[in-house]
Amino acid sequence: MATAAAYGHALQIPVYGVCSLDAIGGQTSGDTLVVTDARRREVYWARYRDGVRTAGPAVNAPADVDPGPARAVAGSPEHAALFGLPRCEPVYPTPAGLVGAVREWSDNPPPLMPLYLRRPDAKPLAART
Repeated sequence: MATAAAYGHALQIPVYGVCSLDAIGGQTSGDTLVVTDARRREVYWARYRDGVRTAGPAVNAPADVDPGPARAVAGSPEHAALFGLPRCEPVYPTPAGLVGAVREWSDNPPPLMPLYLRRPDAKPLAART
C-alpha cells in the first residue's frame, strides 16, 4: 500500500484500495467461497453470490470456516481443496478483478486504509508479565 500511495503521489494520479478477496470473488458466479493463504495455518475467506460479497472477509482456521450455501471455491488451490467443493476460477486477483472491485471511481478517492483481519502478535509490555 505504501508503494502504491507513493507512486500515486509522485505521478499525481489517484490510487484506489481494493480487498483482494473482492478482486477474486467479484469475478465469480453463483454461491462461491473465496479462500486465500493467511499463513499460520489459517485462511482469509469471504462468501459471494454472483460476484457480490455476502459474508466476510475474515480469517480463520479452515475447519472453522462455514462454506454456507457455497457450491464452489475460488482462490488458493491448496486451500480450496480443503472444503470438498468444486474449484473454480479465478485463483488469484486479476487486473480485471482489481478494477472491478473498486467501489467508487472518483478523482479524489478516500485515503488508503489497511484491512486488518487478525489481532497483532505484539503485546504491550504490561501484558507480557
